[in-house]
Amino acid sequence: MCGICGFYSKSLTFDNTINKMNSAIFHRGPDDSGIWRDNDAGVVFGHQRLSILDLSSAGHQPMKSNSGRFIVTYNGEIYNHLELRRELETKNPAVKWRSNSDTETLLEGIETWGLELALSKIVGMFAFGLWDRKYRSLILAKDRMGEKPLYFGWQGEGVNRVFLFGSELKALRSHPGFLPEIDRDVLASYFRFNYVPAPHTIYKNVFKLQPGSIAYINAETIHRKIIPETYWSIPKVIERAKKSNFTGNETEATDMLEELLINVVKEQMLSDVPLGAFLSG
Repeated sequence: MCGICGFYSKSLTFDNTINKMNSAIFHRGPDDSGIWRDNDAGVVFGHQRLSILDLSSAGHQPMKSNSGRFIVTYNGEIYNHLELRRELETKNPAVKWRSNSDTETLLEGIETWGLELALSKIVGMFAFGLWDRKYRSLILAKDRMGEKPLYFGWQGEGVNRVFLFGSELKALRSHPGFLPEIDRDVLASYFRFNYVPAPHTIYKNVFKLQPGSIAYINAETIHRKIIPETYWSIPKVIERAKKSNFTGNETEATDMLEELLINVVKEQMLSDVPLGAFLSG
C-alpha cells in the first residue's frame, strides 16, 4: 500500500500544501516521501511509499519516464511486470532500466504502447496520477476491479479553482482550497445502505474514480464536470466469454482452475520484502 495525492491549478504558489497532503496519508507509506511540481504547468504530485519492489532510492516516486515526457505518482503492484519488461525489451532493445520497480515498467509501457494499450496488458492492482508534458494533461487511472482507492474533484471558483486527487479524502481535506460541504443528496444513500455508493462521496463535487476507468483533466476541462472513460468492464468481458464457451469436461475444468490459481498466487508473491499469506473463509 502506498499513498498518492496531488493538485492542478492555474494559480500555483510555492507553499507547504503538498507536504500537508502527504502527511495526511503518511500511514499508507512510511518508507519514503516524495514531491514533484511543475510550476509553469500548475501541477503538483505527492507520494508516500511502502517499498515492495526495489527498496533502493531508484524506486523513489513521483517518477519520470526515461524521455521525461511522463511523470507518475502510483499506488499498487503490477504482478506481470517482469513479463512486460521482456516484451518491452523485445520491442526496444535499447531500453535501459534505472530500477527494478514496477513503477518504471508502467512508465515505459505507457511511453511505448500508449496509455490504454499499456493498461490492457497490465495484470495487477493500481491507482495513479500521470502528467503528460507533451499534451499538458493530468490523467487518473484505476485498476479493473477498483482495488486501489482514488478520490478527485474540482474545488473553488475562478483563478482559485483547483483540481484535487488523492488516495484518501483526508489528503484532499488538507488542501486550503478544499470546501468540506456535505452533499445532502448523498445522505439518503448513506442512511439507506450504511455507505456512500460510488462514484459519490460524502462531500459535494468530490468523487471516487470507478473501477476500470480513466479521467483526463486539462485547461479545457477546468470549468466542466469530469466524465471518466471506461477501458474495462465486467459486462463486456461476459459478452466476449459467451462467444467462446468452455467445451471441456469437469476434470479439464478443475485442472484449468488449479493451474490458473497457482499462476495467480505465484505472480502475487513477487516481492523484495518478506511476505505471508492470510487464508480466510
